[in-house]
Amino acid sequence: MSKSDEQNLAKRLNLEIEMIGTNRLTLAGNRAQELGLIAGHGFRGGKYEILCQGEFLTFTPQEAQTYLENLVKEMLG
Repeated sequence: MSKSDEQNLAKRLNLEIEMIGTNRLTLAGNRAQELGLIAGHGFRGGKYEILCQGEFLTFTPQEAQTYLENLVKEMLG
């Protein structure tokens, strides 16, 4: 495998890993919204925004994932 092929493979793998994380974050946001814990969620300007109790909370995607998962866990016990 050439150096160029290795670099392309590495880029592709990184993109796939990023997509998995984004999908997981979206699912967590959708679940929190279905439970009525938040009003909305999504990416804006490189950050992840969550609309909760009339306020926009801004997080990195990793922080948002943790926040949403904890919110759902607290609700479901």
